[in-house]
Amino acid sequence: MHRRTVMAAIACMLAAAGCKKSDQRRGASSEASATKIDTTIGHAPAGVRIKVEVLNASTTRGAARRATLLLRARGYDVVAMGTSRTTQVPTLVLDRSNHPEWAALIGKAIGGKAVARPDTSRYLDATVVLGSDWTPPPMPLYP
Repeated sequence: MHRRTVMAAIACMLAAAGCKKSDQRRGASSEASATKIDTTIGHAPAGVRIKVEVLNASTTRGAARRATLLLRARGYDVVAMGTSRTTQVPTLVLDRSNHPEWAALIGKAIGGKAVARPDTSRYLDATVVLGSDWTPPPMPLYP
């Protein structure tokens, strides 16, 4: 009986050591595969609140959410997001508040062309319309 107990204890220790080693390997591979967002490109100016709306005009589900995460990581205040009624090919940044430099910064951040479309009835500085050409950047995996 004593021999079985010793064998079972050794088997448990070996199994625990194997699990620990595979967890370390799994952690290393997930760290290597998880890419970080480069927040230096198209970052919002310090001390300025730029209000942005994000619309998904592509057929990719969740594109507006991914773009919202990207813009918020770069310091923009995304106040609304949704889906456009129509689809389009180019990704556009519509300047709503006559600040073309802000629209250009958002264009650098998201990868779209800045276009002046002033609209004083909206309380926004810019509208991002994600076209079918927009590919979301790789996001870190949080299991």
